[in-house]
Amino acid sequence: MPDTPQIDNLIECHLDITSCEVDASTLLSQHSGLSKQVIKQAMQKGAVWHTHGKQVIRLRRAKKALKVGDKLHLYYNSHILAEVPATAQLMFDQGEYSLWYKPYGLRCQASKWSDHTTINRFIELNTEPPRSAYIIHRLDRAASGLIIIGHTKKATAAVAKLFETRQLDKFYQVIVQGCFTDNTVTINTQVDGKPALSHASLLQYNPELDQSKVQVKIESGRKHQIRIHMASIGHPVVGDRLHGNAAADAPDLKLCCCEFAFVCPVTAKPVQFSLPEALRPQFE
Repeated sequence: MPDTPQIDNLIECHLDITSCEVDASTLLSQHSGLSKQVIKQAMQKGAVWHTHGKQVIRLRRAKKALKVGDKLHLYYNSHILAEVPATAQLMFDQGEYSLWYKPYGLRCQASKWSDHTTINRFIELNTEPPRSAYIIHRLDRAASGLIIIGHTKKATAAVAKLFETRQLDKFYQVIVQGCFTDNTVTINTQVDGKPALSHASLLQYNPELDQSKVQVKIESGRKHQIRIHMASIGHPVVGDRLHGNAAADAPDLKLCCCEFAFVCPVTAKPVQFSLPEALRPQFE
């Protein structure tokens, strides 16, 4: 039996396939009350899932063959599906992996409701010829900067290993409140109960704004690590509404991943990738 709770713009629909005579878009349209065209658009944006045995994947083709015993799942939220993804920029193409500039607002992690505002889906839809795009590491939705994307499973696993074994140097720039010390500061405050290590050094101080541009090298990769660490020493990141004191109408988060240095797992040669100055955080 279909389960279709609806709250304003939100519809969840879960169907057991008992006949193969009707296609997915028709079935979901019948049970959700949405038009077939809307269902097809939701499919393209990653809001429809197909369960076949133990396999659960996003369903994007309305004419996909279904079998008795399969299940269809619709997670429809009109607000989420109406979001327009920000535009990522290809900065360095290494063949089996590439580095992109992720702007504010573009996600690195999808949800059951959609994946159309993620950087990997953006790349899959906007490269010619089309390329597979695998997430290796993440930046917060509110952060910006360089992100490494894998294009083969082998390269993705190899680069991911560099992150796991800390054989990759990563440098960030943030603009924080207050006058930062001239000395390099090492911060080892735990994040979510786990060890975390950051090294922060002053690049520039703006006395008119009482803000400092700081370079941060992180030895670990905890969620919101830099934001938590900077706030813990009294220098919250400008625009941080979660861990800092930014107002709702504050500028975007001034946190950017600016540089990577590592031994390329494909060529076995040292490589260094730096973001142009124009894309780094600026005083406003």
